[in-house]
Amino acid sequence: MRKDLFDRRAVLAGTTALGAAGMLRGPALAQTAAPPAVSLPTRGDYVVRGAHVLSMDESLGDFPTGDVHVRNGEIAGIGLSVNAPGAEVIDGKGMICMPGFVDTHWHHWTTFLRPLMRQDDPSLTYFPVTAKYGVLYTPQDSYRSVRLGLAQALAAGITTTQNWAHNVRSPAHADAEMSAMRDTGIRGRFAYGNPVRDPNDKPMDIADLARAKRDWVTKGGMLTLAICSRSVDGANSVTRGGITTEMAKKEWGAARELGLPITLHTSGTGGIKILDDAGLLGPDVQLVHPLGTTEEDRATLAKHKTSYSTSPVGEARRPGVTQLAEMLSAGVNMSLSIDHSTTFDADMFKNMGTLFSLNMHRLGDKFKLTTRRLVQLATIDGALDLGLGNQTGSLTPGKRADLILIRTTAPNMAPIGDPYDALVQLAQPSNIELVVVDGRILRRGGQYTGLDYEAVVGDATDAVTALKVRAG
Repeated sequence: MRKDLFDRRAVLAGTTALGAAGMLRGPALAQTAAPPAVSLPTRGDYVVRGAHVLSMDESLGDFPTGDVHVRNGEIAGIGLSVNAPGAEVIDGKGMICMPGFVDTHWHHWTTFLRPLMRQDDPSLTYFPVTAKYGVLYTPQDSYRSVRLGLAQALAAGITTTQNWAHNVRSPAHADAEMSAMRDTGIRGRFAYGNPVRDPNDKPMDIADLARAKRDWVTKGGMLTLAICSRSVDGANSVTRGGITTEMAKKEWGAARELGLPITLHTSGTGGIKILDDAGLLGPDVQLVHPLGTTEEDRATLAKHKTSYSTSPVGEARRPGVTQLAEMLSAGVNMSLSIDHSTTFDADMFKNMGTLFSLNMHRLGDKFKLTTRRLVQLATIDGALDLGLGNQTGSLTPGKRADLILIRTTAPNMAPIGDPYDALVQLAQPSNIELVVVDGRILRRGGQYTGLDYEAVVGDATDAVTALKVRAG
């Protein structure tokens, strides 16, 4: 079994510090350098031929039978017939070729806590379990849990994710999570947050935020950075934290000085007004879970160009209504997200289908929500929400090559009519034949090409077993 590729001294230092207090940032951890990158598949020169191409670029449109040429990690050409001499040919017949899905909010650090949770036992659901065990995480735990979540992301056709890391217990934990993102080859944004159960009056580690930007973010690179803020609505959530507007102004101001965007959960009604009254809203802010907003709230969001990420499968289990129709009608920018993959799975097809069903159930024909619009939310709109619209989200020549092939000949799909309807109503992650990120083929024929999945699962299982022992 392949061992984790980061400094063992950092793991030991993190374990010692966490054993004492569960939330210390020791100097040994702060000095930990990021581990070396693992070897990923090379970027090739290949052309997908004869697929039903959904470009998600309105200027290009779709091609019922078309080609997509990938060279040096870039979309080199797209059309009815692309000339690509010398390129490897990938047969796209019977498949949909489209951009990879873009997830805009996912707590990857919680992934390996699955065996500790039960949805039908209130004491073992997501919030109490993550609050109990999150304080005991070592950097190695963070690495292994995030890597497990990212492996699931790739299997689900998600080529870009926002890792909503609201349990960064030390600089070494931050490095561990970003290392996991790098080592799986996924594109993403790392949203740096406070540790679980940190005191609400304890400020974010801005110095390490600046260090993370300096060490990890490069122009045009695979990783960007944001902060995930604690709630700013008077709430005192155990796992999210709740801070005053004064604290938010300091932390958000520091993030903005670094040129970093902000993302945060909203908790019930009233939060948007608090943010607006404090002068905190702007186009660099993404809110999560559109539940309980008023018409005035939505007008405020549209005015400030503040976006919203919706996680429909998880939100369907909460009180309130996912207000997609209201948000879109008000002109609020929207995107789709997984949230977490502990008590439900990572499935963008299911997310799109759930949104379609919820809209039909609530509004019927009062709001026309097309299946193409839903696919747009899961691709280009997500890329725009994360500030990555110039890199990914559509099969536009010059953009980076993030794409998936979906086999339409499987029993759950064949024969298909409209491809967008098939994606929203019929498709499953098991239908995904090929996953490409930045020109690298990371999954092919249902198998990982650059990831030792057996080791990923084994390491996660070992880690959560040890975590249970430490928790008593």
